[in-house]
Amino acid sequence: MFRTLDVVMIAVMTAAATVTYSIKHQAENKLEEVRKLDAEIKLEEDTIDLLKADWALLTQPNRLNRLVKTFETDLKLVPTESTQLAQPNELPMPMAELPALEPAKDEKVADGKKGTKKKNSGTDAIQTGSVAN
Repeated sequence: MFRTLDVVMIAVMTAAATVTYSIKHQAENKLEEVRKLDAEIKLEEDTIDLLKADWALLTQPNRLNRLVKTFETDLKLVPTESTQLAQPNELPMPMAELPALEPAKDEKVADGKKGTKKKNSGTDAIQTGSVAN
């Protein structure tokens, strides 16, 4: 009844159906992952939009003026004067561009021996002028 060719063809068709089903199942899983990622992206975009709207609301000049007036005594805020603004050429040079100290001076500064007299007990040992508490 059954020939060998028939059995081989049934086995090949069964294997092909199994492979096709397996590929279809993997594609459906990947599609589900893509849908989940799309949903997460949409959620993040919505969150960003909400935060931008919230930021715009919080930084409204009228609201900030009301807060300044409300907490004026606590914060003691004053408008910035034009003399307080610095130009880039007025800023101190970056640390990489600072000239290197001479080794002898560098050791004195490290040891704190530059001026061993303490003029004020409220200053630090290196005498930078800062007040130590």
